[in-house]
Amino acid sequence: MTTAPADIPVSGTTSTVDPTPARRRASAFGALRVRNFRIYLSAHAVASTGTWMQNIALEWLVLELSGSPVAVGITMACQFLPMLLIGMYGGVIADRYPKRTVLMITQTVNGLLAATLAVLTIGGHVRVEHVYAFALVAGLVFVVDNPTRQVFVNEVVSARYVRNAIALNAAVFQTTRLVGPAVAAVLISTVGTGWAFAANAVSYLAPLAGLLIIRTAELLPTPPLARAPGQMRSALRYVADRPHVAWTIVLVGVVGTFGLKFPVVLTAMATETFGGTSDGGAQLYGLFNVVLAVGSIAGALFAGARTHTRLRTIVLAGAAFGVAQVAAALAPGLGTFLAALVAMGAVNLAFQAMANSSVQSWVDPEVRGRVMGLYMLAFVGGTPLGGPAVGWITDAFGARIGMAVCGLLPLLAALVVAGVLARHARAQRSAAPPVAPAV
Repeated sequence: MTTAPADIPVSGTTSTVDPTPARRRASAFGALRVRNFRIYLSAHAVASTGTWMQNIALEWLVLELSGSPVAVGITMACQFLPMLLIGMYGGVIADRYPKRTVLMITQTVNGLLAATLAVLTIGGHVRVEHVYAFALVAGLVFVVDNPTRQVFVNEVVSARYVRNAIALNAAVFQTTRLVGPAVAAVLISTVGTGWAFAANAVSYLAPLAGLLIIRTAELLPTPPLARAPGQMRSALRYVADRPHVAWTIVLVGVVGTFGLKFPVVLTAMATETFGGTSDGGAQLYGLFNVVLAVGSIAGALFAGARTHTRLRTIVLAGAAFGVAQVAAALAPGLGTFLAALVAMGAVNLAFQAMANSSVQSWVDPEVRGRVMGLYMLAFVGGTPLGGPAVGWITDAFGARIGMAVCGLLPLLAALVVAGVLARHARAQRSAAPPVAPAV
């Protein structure tokens, strides 16, 4: 039986006694004791570096081709539109088929897509319509790849290390953010944007090699889900019956839809607010991503060292992320802005890692893929709406207003969820039977 945070009681309980500081420090890297996870994480680090290079290059390419933050938002919308339309089908595939095989297929397709975009860009034939098409096809792959990767970690490590492994994955992803944007900025300003796409295409060889050499005998595969009608509806009912899972997914959805529009607002902050243009703007945008990653690493490691997370902690982290982004939007100078980015990165990744690992630990293995499909649908499925909306606000009212809106909406959502939790707690107290006086 899975466990829930103390805020909303459900069947099943665990001890809430905090571990000692020494045990907390040890648990921050406990998953690295597993050989398969070390291989998986190393391959993930290489692929993530390429992904960050491509993200920076793609966003900058769109801005160069169109000259508008709206086009950047449309690119993000194309990338995540498939998740909005068919997101939960990816979770069904993750539950139904061998996850290692599915990941090998998705990584191969991603590499081929990156190579195609590299050829078009290096050859000087790329147009913004090509980028939209690339983003749309990559989004279709993402529908299957992401929920499968989310739950595959449960087969690589035992339940004891799952929370830590998820946080370490997030920490590595953010650590590569220190390298990827810097390399991308150098490539863009020297040999051109297309070579960043080419480097990303090569980087996909690493996860393929990692998946091939991990010891399959040491994996902990979940029994495959047999075909049956109504499997997505049953997953939705499963989540609805567990309010701690449902409210976490709701808050994740608001943060993902409106709070994480960094490609839109940070490009505008680099080119408009702080005066960067041309190559200087690209380098400043790369610096913003590096600084954001510094805080993100700390936030992910903090989340990984926790052995138990209450829903109220996740809500508090979501609210703190909103406050930090508003503070960044209001920063009077570049130094203050960079400091706010560090704080924003820390609370954002702590929120993401705690929400992700908690939802996975709160649900049963046989439904985990579909629940994470719903989780990712909420997390990125709103981007086709949020991306263009934030792009339009940024275009119409300026970078600072756009960034402030990206912080205010998650803060408001966190306050609403906190109010619901408080009302639920009061209702529980009033429904509890009175305690008999001592005789």
